[in-house]
Amino acid sequence: MRIDVAAHILPERYYARLQQMPGFYMSRRIKGIPALWDLGARFRIMDGFTEYQQVLSLAIPPLDRLGSPDVTPDLAKLGNEELARLVDAHPGRFAGAFAGLPLNNPDASLAELDRVARDPRFLGVQVYSNVAKRPLDEPASFAVIEEAVRRDLPIFLHPARAADHPDYGNEETSRYDVWQIFGWPYETTVAMTRLVFTGLFDRHPDAVIITHHLGAMAPYFSGRISGGYDQFGTRSPEGQVERPPVPLARPPQAYFTKFYADTALFGCPHGLRCGLEYFPIEQVLFGSDTPFDAEGGTRYIRETIADLDAAGLSADRRRMVDEGNVRRLLAGRKMVRGPSYP
Repeated sequence: MRIDVAAHILPERYYARLQQMPGFYMSRRIKGIPALWDLGARFRIMDGFTEYQQVLSLAIPPLDRLGSPDVTPDLAKLGNEELARLVDAHPGRFAGAFAGLPLNNPDASLAELDRVARDPRFLGVQVYSNVAKRPLDEPASFAVIEEAVRRDLPIFLHPARAADHPDYGNEETSRYDVWQIFGWPYETTVAMTRLVFTGLFDRHPDAVIITHHLGAMAPYFSGRISGGYDQFGTRSPEGQVERPPVPLARPPQAYFTKFYADTALFGCPHGLRCGLEYFPIEQVLFGSDTPFDAEGGTRYIRETIADLDAAGLSADRRRMVDEGNVRRLLAGRKMVRGPSYP
């Protein structure tokens, strides 16, 4: 069995609501991927792979980009209700879901977090690498993240950057899709770094934060992370030495391997090998990023499986990546009782 933790969806009622929103972000891209909103199309893709299930998460756009703090809580509730119903209606297809949070409204996010924490249909919550372009370690947003960790809820960390984030200071927009192709791994890595410096892993050493796309830049740049932080503070101008906001028990570079990571690299066997060497095998989860490939969902699943086949893992280690690690997380969630969604 393979359980895909990076399977995005726009449930029918939620997608219908999004289409009524002005300036719907990436609407042209989304409309070209029927498996995002058409269950029949999704099931036809899934039927091409034996013993395959998905953990669902709401697809882009991030909730905080969809409206004001007065609007996004209702969108989150609608999306999460739809995810829960899909898990109920198709238990053989969907092993669970990551709930969306309206992080531009921290109080509403905490209320939604409380509901989904009591609902075993949710494996955890999904957050993006920034909140309407603001960092995750700002006190209000970070309070939501730490509360999820305190409740033993896994967090799926997804990158977020749009074309309105220019590549150079004298331009207004990003060109040539740099904002997505290269900007998203950078976004994830920045968010990881900011979370490291909060001391989160010192206070909660068992925190489960799943970084989309196999830890982004961290595995490839592990030497640079170590070498750079060995000299942390020496690059600042005289009299302007930057210090961590809280004392860390270990050097900063020691915390990056505390993150979990999915295998969604789009057909990149050497990159997968790098990530498998960097992260403990217990923290690597099968994930494909379906259905965002050029074939509408099939290619990324197929190539992720092929990359894992080529990685030379033992049968036991392969089983951990394919299903064992996420089953361990699911087992912890299913011990909770009392779903709050009808």
